[in-house]
Amino acid sequence: MEVVTASHIRIDDRGVPWIDDTNTKVIEVVLDMVAHGWSPEEIHFQHPHLSLAQIHAALGYYYDHQEELDGQIKRDVAEVERRRREAGESPLHKRLRTLGRPA
Repeated sequence: MEVVTASHIRIDDRGVPWIDDTNTKVIEVVLDMVAHGWSPEEIHFQHPHLSLAQIHAALGYYYDHQEELDGQIKRDVAEVERRRREAGESPLHKRLRTLGRPA
């Protein structure tokens, strides 16, 4: 059962906040803002399928739940790093390194 928490935001069965009527998670908009420093207008330019109202709603949801979402981002980054260490160096990176080129 999905729960609607605010205009333009819905929470799925797993507790993940999504922008209504899209396949875009709130955390994806947040990462665009945090990683790239994008303004809501730039996010809209990069994701024209999202309205400014949807983007502002996603950012509002983030600020209302910042501790929780920042924790999720940290856990996701740690998981990516763990998997990267487990996978080791790719064959392409090894070959580039032996050729003296940066990977």
